[in-house]
Amino acid sequence: MSNPITSNTVETTQKLTWSFSKDFWLANLMELCERAAYYGFFILLTVYLTDLVGFSDVMSGTISGLFAGFLYFLPPFSGAISDRIGFKNGLMLAFGLLTIGYFFLGVTHSKISVIFFLAVLMIGASFIKPLITGTVAKTSNEVNRARAFSIFYWMVNIGSFSGKTVVPWIRKGIGLEYINFFSAGMSFIALLLVVFLFRNLELKTERKSFRDIFNGLIKILTNTRLIVLTLIISGFWLIQAQLYQTMPKFVLRIVGQEANPEWIANVNPFIVVVFVLIVTQLMKKHSAVNSMLIGMFIMPLSAFSMSLGPWLQNIAGNEIPFVGLIFHPYTIMMVVGISLQGLAECFISPRFLEYFSLQAPKGEEGIYLGFSHLHSFVSYIAGGVISGFLLEKYCPDPKTLPTGLTELQKAAYYSDAYTIWYYFTAIGLTSAIALIAYKFYYRKKDLKSVGN
Repeated sequence: MSNPITSNTVETTQKLTWSFSKDFWLANLMELCERAAYYGFFILLTVYLTDLVGFSDVMSGTISGLFAGFLYFLPPFSGAISDRIGFKNGLMLAFGLLTIGYFFLGVTHSKISVIFFLAVLMIGASFIKPLITGTVAKTSNEVNRARAFSIFYWMVNIGSFSGKTVVPWIRKGIGLEYINFFSAGMSFIALLLVVFLFRNLELKTERKSFRDIFNGLIKILTNTRLIVLTLIISGFWLIQAQLYQTMPKFVLRIVGQEANPEWIANVNPFIVVVFVLIVTQLMKKHSAVNSMLIGMFIMPLSAFSMSLGPWLQNIAGNEIPFVGLIFHPYTIMMVVGISLQGLAECFISPRFLEYFSLQAPKGEEGIYLGFSHLHSFVSYIAGGVISGFLLEKYCPDPKTLPTGLTELQKAAYYSDAYTIWYYFTAIGLTSAIALIAYKFYYRKKDLKSVGN
């Protein structure tokens, strides 16, 4: 039997440190590999579906939206399976499915097989978040947990940044399909780390049955206050999703195939990493809804900035020198818009999770937070469909244009492409106004409830 005095002494003398176990660093290295694989692949998924597989813009937008949407919906169910098969087996299953999915997306490009292996990827990826975050929690203590998750957050963004940095060379050098082999390789490295180095960690938590998870989902879906807020915030994330659903095709079709939409997308994680702690500190005395409101009004400004490429082009021409490099005006306005998007995320994302968790009944915070990304489920699916239709109308696939056109005639088909961003500006502005109405309605209702 352990000595209670000794146990208490150990517990009370735990010090704040940056020193963590081997399994903690392995989990973070696996997360880095998985994020590099995922974002390197996802940034060009709609391009891959259209240019290599042959789907229309509408179909590729819908497929990518369903893929990303269900990727955010499935983790609570995947986590329940992982609780039963163990951390190590869960990670082996996840990275095994990811390796297979990415590899065969590089090998086969028939429409049916691509949809099948995207489903394999989706299932595999849905296991990663609950397993890796669970490992980070297990391998840290209460004193060091904030530092542990700050390291994890940095690894997520380093992985995202590095994956999108590498893939332009692959796309331009050997071909778009080889990006899948890069992602398969990163997933296979993570699989080897699990098989040979990772221990089978378990969390001492109550296992949730599928019935518990479904009941939790029903409670959330019948919580009017929470669902209305989720739908409003989905307007923000719908615009955020266009970083992957619209922007890559828009840039490649307007600026040219030598453009680097992957690098443009990297502006977002860079801005978030630099500013999220500063914004959180500045807004700590303000309510979650007020913080989200600031972000919601920045977001339509972000989308509107992306529409200003023609305006800058008329002023400065097609080539704008900056720090020794030459930039296209559309590229510059994309960078401005995505920078504002990242800043808006700093105001919204952390505080939405805070607000969402506060709506949970005591003891059910875990299940509620498990479904805290319902807004991403809605926004990726809706955003994918909207993106497909807008691209088809204003910025069509070059392969669908009539043959024999002159360069001037081809350009005419893209003269109104910037109009796409007006639609997203309108969606963002509508969501921001809806959040104001939400705030005043529920504040009035809460005051009335207190008065009674």
